[in-house]
Amino acid sequence: MIRVLLIAAAAYVLLVAMQGRTDKQAGTALAALAKPGDIVMLSSETCMHCDQARRWLTEYGVPFRECFIERDAACADSYRAQQSPGTPTLLVRGERQVGFDPGLVTKALSGG
Repeated sequence: MIRVLLIAAAAYVLLVAMQGRTDKQAGTALAALAKPGDIVMLSSETCMHCDQARRWLTEYGVPFRECFIERDAACADSYRAQQSPGTPTLLVRGERQVGFDPGLVTKALSGG
C-alpha cells in the first residue's frame, strides 16, 4: 500500500513539474508574439477565470489591456457587440475568443 502511495505521489509531482514547464514555454512563446494592443481582455469583477488569465498573462510578461464590463461603458458595449456568452472574452487582434487558452491566443497571433 505504501509503495502505491509513493508511486502516486511521485507521479503527481512529475505532472506538476511538467505542467510548469509547459506553461513557461507557452508563456515565452506568447510573450514573444504579442505586441501592445494585440490582446484585449473583457473581464468581469466576479470572474475567477478572468483572475487566472490576468495572473498568467502578467506572470509571463504578455502585454494585454483589460477592461471590466461593470465599470466601463465602452467595455460593456464591446462585450455586448461580441455577443459573448461569458468572461473572459479576449479580442486577439480584433477576433473574439471566449475563455483563455494560451495556445489559441498564440495560434491567432502567429496567423494560424
